[in-house]
Amino acid sequence: MDNAQYAESGNKGRALLLSTVSFGVCFAVWTIFSIIGVELQRELSLSETAFGLLVATPILTGSLSRILLGIWAQQFGGRTVFTALMCVVAACAFALPYAQTFAQILAVGLGLGLAGGSFSIGVVYVSNWFPREQQGTALGLFGMGTLGAAATSFGAPFLMFAIGWRETVTAYGALMLAMAAVFFLSSREDPVTAARRETGTRPILLRECLAPLRYLQVWRFSLYYFFVFGGFVALTSWLPRYFIGAYELDIRVAGVLTAGFALPAALFRALGGVLADRYGARTIMYVAFWVSLVCLFLLSYPNARYVVEGIHGPIEFTITLSGVQRMAILAVLGFGMALGMAAVFKHIPLYYSDHVGAVGGLVGMIGGLGGFFLPIAFGFTTNIVGIWTSCFMLLFGIAGISLIWMHLAIRRMEHRRIPELASEAFRYLPEAPASSSAKPSAARDSQEVVSSKPTPPPGGARRGQV
Repeated sequence: MDNAQYAESGNKGRALLLSTVSFGVCFAVWTIFSIIGVELQRELSLSETAFGLLVATPILTGSLSRILLGIWAQQFGGRTVFTALMCVVAACAFALPYAQTFAQILAVGLGLGLAGGSFSIGVVYVSNWFPREQQGTALGLFGMGTLGAAATSFGAPFLMFAIGWRETVTAYGALMLAMAAVFFLSSREDPVTAARRETGTRPILLRECLAPLRYLQVWRFSLYYFFVFGGFVALTSWLPRYFIGAYELDIRVAGVLTAGFALPAALFRALGGVLADRYGARTIMYVAFWVSLVCLFLLSYPNARYVVEGIHGPIEFTITLSGVQRMAILAVLGFGMALGMAAVFKHIPLYYSDHVGAVGGLVGMIGGLGGFFLPIAFGFTTNIVGIWTSCFMLLFGIAGISLIWMHLAIRRMEHRRIPELASEAFRYLPEAPASSSAKPSAARDSQEVVSSKPTPPPGGARRGQV
């Protein structure tokens, strides 16, 4: 069903607003361990690796649940699934203050982490309200719900010092429960789900939902999202500890500085969606990766003192970045990651319009798993290497691998479809329209299939997509 017929609907703006605010509340709850975890580390005498596991635990369930929640949203409607999810997360938030041991806290944190799965629900719900040419912008605006991470980084430390970490979590649970009620009472079923129920059409089967996952292209998109989104979530969780350890700052100051990174990453995601609609997701992905690589290279370099043998004796000099300089670079890094997050999800409704739940869920799951594994890896590398900037070194490597794979895949695809490109006569392929089937569109490399080689579908193309 073509969503263009709903372009004049007066409800789509309300649906986008409610979805964005709900996602923001979910994201704020999802990252709460990055703040209260500092206090828990002190109470439980946790190592850096254990702290990394603590802040990453909610990210695990928030990631693994995304593909299933996306499929459920596609089958049963985003309004119903979104409301139920927020109620479950609120219950976990109310239970967390009663956990006494590290194992109990981790167990409840797994339930709390389901809040992160709200993203794949929102992608399905929002996409069903907008025509394809507006979906990049709409999903970019929806992605601004990641402002919830900035709100937690900025406000939660002050709230925790005022009333304690247990009461802070309880307040977050009350906010989540209230948001669930507002969303359910104020929103409407998306047009695609409503039309399916009116006509009595059966929901799409699980097997059909999962069919596109055999394409390697989907997994390549997932790697991009592992870096841009997983790296964003991981840094949001890790930076408070980084600032405290590297600069001996108070948790409240560290939280404000972390918000300085998370805020641009959330605000500019909407801009990334607009730019992806206008210039194509491929172009924006290149910009995102190059901006991130430059920033991470600068952040990776630890403060160093050198002595070299000069003509007239030893020459000593230092290479350092001040805290202000590092914050400025982190803000630019957040901007680059925001562009990348929007560009990745511009691809999905274009290539897989009938499988947004499954494909978006898988891509979101892999990205979220980056938010789980990377904080643990940050803690491990910090313990082993003994350098606070080792977290940026790791991200630099992931960004470099992603950029190289993307570029090689694009060039291979271009040379196969237009052999003249080998002589550099042309630089860009047109961008293919979305296919209504499980197969990606003509711009997809027909060889990029995990299990089998599909028949390349016919069709023209537009500029700018991978």
